[in-house]
Amino acid sequence: MVAVGQYDYYAPPGKNIGSGAGAGASAIAAYDAPEGVEIRGRYDGEFDKILTRDALQFVADLQREFRNRIKFAMECRKEAKRRYNEGALPGFDPATRYIREGDWTCAPVPPAVSDRTVEITGPVERKMIINALNSGAKVFMADFEDALSPSWENLMRGHVNLRDAVDGTITYHDKARNRVYKLNDQIAKLFVRPRGWHLPESHILIDGEPATGCLVDFGLYFYHNYAAFRRTQGAGYGPFFYLPKMEHSREAKIWNCVFERAEKMAGIERGSIRATVLIETLPAVFQMNEILYELRDHSVGLNCGRWDYIFSYVKTFQAHLDRLLPDRVQVGMTQHFMKSYSDLLIWTCHRRGVHAMGGMAAQIPIRDDKEANEAALELVRKDKLREVKAGHDGTWAAHPGLIPACMEVFTNNMGNAPNQIQAKKREDAANITEEDLLQRPRGVRTMEGLRLNTRVGIQYLAAWLTGTGSVPLYNLMEDAATAEISRVQNWQWIKYGVELDGDGLGVKVTNDLFGRVVEEEMARIEREVGKEKFKKGMYKEACKIFTRQCTAKTLDDFLTLDAYNNIVRYHPKGSSKL
Repeated sequence: MVAVGQYDYYAPPGKNIGSGAGAGASAIAAYDAPEGVEIRGRYDGEFDKILTRDALQFVADLQREFRNRIKFAMECRKEAKRRYNEGALPGFDPATRYIREGDWTCAPVPPAVSDRTVEITGPVERKMIINALNSGAKVFMADFEDALSPSWENLMRGHVNLRDAVDGTITYHDKARNRVYKLNDQIAKLFVRPRGWHLPESHILIDGEPATGCLVDFGLYFYHNYAAFRRTQGAGYGPFFYLPKMEHSREAKIWNCVFERAEKMAGIERGSIRATVLIETLPAVFQMNEILYELRDHSVGLNCGRWDYIFSYVKTFQAHLDRLLPDRVQVGMTQHFMKSYSDLLIWTCHRRGVHAMGGMAAQIPIRDDKEANEAALELVRKDKLREVKAGHDGTWAAHPGLIPACMEVFTNNMGNAPNQIQAKKREDAANITEEDLLQRPRGVRTMEGLRLNTRVGIQYLAAWLTGTGSVPLYNLMEDAATAEISRVQNWQWIKYGVELDGDGLGVKVTNDLFGRVVEEEMARIEREVGKEKFKKGMYKEACKIFTRQCTAKTLDDFLTLDAYNNIVRYHPKGSSKL
């Protein structure tokens, strides 16, 4: 018997104590982890096929090779935040001017993903994967990040689901409808978005410390599926990824090295792995050329992650009283700083020969109100028309019901061309300045904006705590990015005692006012969801976390990072109980 932490474990024959078995039960199945790796998540026979010794060794090798570089990159983020909090503004780096002005291009876009007109995104849930791949979209981005609550069950089942999707065997039996879902003959190309650099995976310890979440997501998915991509993705390279939350090209360089390391391990051609980077932080907009340069052998473009970008604007300028945002519903792509960001991204991508992807249409079908549904679809069409005319090569949709409308707008304006990389160079955007990208947004701040932020933030977090990371609320699909906007905007308004416009004219946002708003919005949530659902849900816990975050003296970097410990579930080694 070996004492480990608060439990006593027996190591079964042939098993490393790093994977272990339940106390006093040497015959109980356990994950066969390599030296230095400890699995603290629940044992499951299906998960065991993902958490193989060799796959875990690959993840551990990545962690050991890159963890110090990741830690350094995170320290650099802290240093940049300190500068911004002391009054500095983000801007173009003079030291990398030669990259921005250089005449270079990325590797050619692979034929398999030359057409990305409409992409759909969603969590790695089994039914969602099937429906999204069958949706008629050109690409499905399977999400381990903002649309997923990263519980052990969700993450591991997600890897099982993706393995089955890649090999074409995935099915789902909906017992309530007595219907079996399976893949069509023609399906979307599969991209996968791992978590950001900042998120840990506390259920897997490597040399005594939590693994980096994105290396777990990438490593397990790549290890089990790389051999199948040439068959399932068609002509060209693969696998394909989306990379989130980067703030600097040094973070892109780490990813490039991870890709090269993975390709070498697999014995596949350099440049087989391709990735699109989401430009969803304010510092990253000044690093777009540099990010593409670091990933030039592995890049297929950049994406306007506009909801996270709004969140990042507030976070970057949290100490700048003169840069308070108006109500979040007013911060659209027609705001000068948002339009400048989109235009510069298009010019940068097309100059370097890769895709410039548009932003998310978050609307969802309104099934019980035909008139309201058509009004919502018209908003989607106008937004997509703006994107395609600006030069975007494709766009995102949150729901399959939006795909026909998005596809129609893009195909009507692009004809038979798969993209606009050569057709719309947007040379006019070359003159966009730092001032354009930082221009203060205009609009009003209202009591209804404060109430909506509070209502959405609490409901999203309540769902996230119970395992759901993508939530339909008030005819929009909310994920972690939109919840973050709600949180940081409330924090900003409370911290600076914002005076509200509109019906709240003359009222200042204080802790006392916010407390009353929280109480009233909790009562409204209870009415809307029903007493039974409210009682069974985690609304009170979510309210405590959200309220604490909004009233904290210091703004936390991420809401989900603070809430993560609430969904970590350690199990005695070998335990299979939920």
